[in-house]
This record gives sequence, C-alpha cells and structure tokens, in this order.
Amino acid sequence: MKRILAATVLSSLAVLSSCSEQQGPQETGPRRVTVATATEQPLTQGGTITGEIRARVQSDLSFRVSGKIIERLADVGASVKAGQLLARIDAEEQRADLEVAVANLEAAEAQQTQAQLAFDRQQNLFRTQVTTRAAFDQAQEVLLTAQGSAKSAQAQLETAKDALSFTDLRADADGVITARNAEVGQVAQAAQVIFTLAHDGPRDAVFDVVETLFLGREIEPSVTVKLLSDPSRQADARVREVSPTIDPSTGTVKVKLSLNSNTSMPLGAPVAGSFQYKPLSMIQLPWSAMTSKGGMPAVWVVDPGSSKISLRAIEVEGYETNSFTIKTGVAAGDIIVSEGTKFLRPDEVVSYEGGAAK
Repeated sequence: MKRILAATVLSSLAVLSSCSEQQGPQETGPRRVTVATATEQPLTQGGTITGEIRARVQSDLSFRVSGKIIERLADVGASVKAGQLLARIDAEEQRADLEVAVANLEAAEAQQTQAQLAFDRQQNLFRTQVTTRAAFDQAQEVLLTAQGSAKSAQAQLETAKDALSFTDLRADADGVITARNAEVGQVAQAAQVIFTLAHDGPRDAVFDVVETLFLGREIEPSVTVKLLSDPSRQADARVREVSPTIDPSTGTVKVKLSLNSNTSMPLGAPVAGSFQYKPLSMIQLPWSAMTSKGGMPAVWVVDPGSSKISLRAIEVEGYETNSFTIKTGVAAGDIIVSEGTKFLRPDEVVSYEGGAAK
C-alpha cells in the first residue's frame, strides 16, 4: 500500500510540473484603467416643480355685519361682474335700526327748529333792549346744542343706511368665484369669508418651493410652465415674487411666476415649472470616478509624466443622476481615473489610452 501511495503522489507531481512548464511564467504589467480629463464647462442645473394657476389679484368677500344668510346667488366657478349681488342676510335688525335713526333725526330737527325760533326771538328783543344778555346767551346755547344733536342724528342715520346696505354682499370686481364657505341658513359673522373672488386679468403660476433651491445659487428669471394634463400647452413665465418667509407648516417658500397676458391656462390647473440655475463653469465627472479618502469624497489623479496615481480629497458641489460636479480639489487639465478605481493603491503605475507607464 505504501508503494502504491508513493507512486500516485509522484505521478501527480509530474503532471503538475508538466502543466507548469507548458504555461510558462506569467507576465505582469500596469493595471489598465479608463481616465477622463477634467475640463471646466458651463453647466445648467435645476429641476421641475408642480404648482397651480391662480389669479394675480384675489379677494376674500365677507359681510361687514352679522346675520343669518337668507339668499345665495353665486356658486364656485361662476363668472360675476363688479357690483353683482352674491348673497344676502336677514336685514330685519338693520331696518329697525334705520327706522330708529330716522325718528331720532326728525326729533333732533324739530328741537333745532324750536331752538332756532327761540334764538331769533331773543335776538330781536336784545336789539331793542327788552331782554337781558343772559337770556340771549342761553337761547344761543340751546340753539347750538340742538344743531349738534341734529348733526349727530344725521350721522347715525347714515350709519344705519350703510349697515342696511352691508346686508347685501356684492362682487368688488369682474372675476370668477373660486371658493364658497357659507350656505343659506347659516349665521355669518362680520368679516367671515363667504366667497373668494379671482379677478379677471393677469394670472400667475404659484409654486411652493423647498428653500434649499435658493441657497448659494441664483435662479434664472425665465421659467417654462406646462400643463400637467396637456404638456403640449406651455408658456414662458418670469419670476415675479419670492416670499421672504418660510411656511412653517410645509417648510417651503412661495414663488409666483408672471404668465404672458395671452396665456389661456384655466384657473386652478396643475402645472409643472422647469426652474434652472444660472450657468456656472464647473468640472463634471462621471459617478464611477468617485471613491473615498477617510470617509470623504475623493478621486484618483494620474501623473501624466510617471503614470502614477495619487488619491486626492475633493469637495462636491452637487450630485446628478449619472455624474457629480466638483467645487474644489480638482483643477482643469487633471487626469482622473473614471473606471477601474477598485483595488488601486497610491503611487501605483497604471496604463490608459493615450498614456503609458514610464
């Protein structure tokens, strides 16, 4: 058995030796990689955000007095004209106040007439030295008081008339009703919003934009707006207003775009706005060129003279779908390893198209 085992081992070694001789010595050389030359080029970045079409001028309509709504003459989507009656509240209380004001004015005017006659009589008597100065002054004082009472009663009458007119809610401009917040039979409080009226005229595309969109970069004032329901319908718009405050509930900034006057996009229609940053000259590399150095972004840089590589930390400006832009760490003309970055070592010699190891 020992002889058989020894023969088997020697036979195997002979076979391996024979194979090794047939293969011959393995050749080694620089690792082959793909490189990209860093070049600065104007890059335009941005994104698409959804919003809606709104009237540039919009007003909330409300009664200026409280009362029970007895009639509603408009609904959402209705086109109305300036001065058109939209709703009415029960005016029984206001009519009663008006009647009281009229009665008070009549009484004040009667007292004024009586005081005027008494003053005229005392004035004639005083001229003929029949009455005293004190009686004359008293008649004059009563007349002035009566005149003041009459003016006050007149003002109260005008206030009562206004209050009666406030029981009718009318449109303050031509436009379209976009919201309704009350029904017949409901008791409306003064200043409670009943209708929202979108005025006819210029329209805006309104977007709620994340605040980071405006950090460190300037937005192009021109934006393309498209209808989500029909992308073929599009319009050029310009940034008209950027809210200086952030909505605490959504963490967004309201941005309003001014649409062209001939744009026929319906109110409330959802739209998509393509916002773009102003172009900046930056270096852009494919995502495969990125590696890590101490947990920070880095790239492999090739020395064109020796074909040796070195690992260099970078600062990334932004990430795109298939690439990233560099803020610092790479200069124009640097040769960057774009593919084959795995298993590379500092000072390793590599070969690439257009270059060779020295």
